[in-house]
Amino acid sequence: MLKIGVAGKGGTGKTTVSGLIIKFLLKNNKKPILAIDADPNSNLADVLGIPQPKSLVEIITEIEKIKNNLPYGIEKPKYIEMRIQEAIKEDDGFDLLVMGRTEGPGCYCYANNLLREWMEKIEKNYKFIVMDNEAGMEHVSRRTSGNLDILFIVSLYDKISIRTAENIYKMINSLELNIKKIYLVLNEFGGKKMDSKIESSLPVAFKIPFDEEIYRLSEENKGILNLSDNSPAFKEVERFFSNMI
Repeated sequence: MLKIGVAGKGGTGKTTVSGLIIKFLLKNNKKPILAIDADPNSNLADVLGIPQPKSLVEIITEIEKIKNNLPYGIEKPKYIEMRIQEAIKEDDGFDLLVMGRTEGPGCYCYANNLLREWMEKIEKNYKFIVMDNEAGMEHVSRRTSGNLDILFIVSLYDKISIRTAENIYKMINSLELNIKKIYLVLNEFGGKKMDSKIESSLPVAFKIPFDEEIYRLSEENKGILNLSDNSPAFKEVERFFSNMI
């Protein structure tokens, strides 16, 4: 099993990168895949072009409202398990599990703990796991992204964004998380052209060029799985993974 995480500051394109990785795995018959949307601002389903499933948080909230009136003969843990199994969105070659957003201000610790618990239960059923993490560094401090084979930290091509990526990397090192390889992904979309010199201490896995087709698909509300294989962004992701897998 190969576990891949994608992180980065909000607006850097990390969910698009997650979608490009999933597209590569599907194209090369690397499945079954578990796609995990661990970002409270859940939009991985939209990027993949599939209906948004109920989230773990939504399910737990619903169960709490009827906890004294559960179906007869079913204990609460079993009922939770049954409902969550129903919420895993199945598609061609991959399943999607969404963490969701907690209501009101406060910490997402409960949702993160629930996600970790369910990952441990179901991950053995998949050959590949791709996790789109929370924007910023929160997912790192809560250890949602532990035990990964690869973590991609996505950054726009500017000094501030790259500095944020390096801060995420420093936090990972300070927490001693079990992540085997960490790479930087540079995304030109919305940032500067990659013709100037901006240095980073992190190894760069791939550089995502501005891609008109990705922009068009987004405007047409079509998923990134519809992206052509000749897309410059997809070919860059394919180049990296073809050498690795």
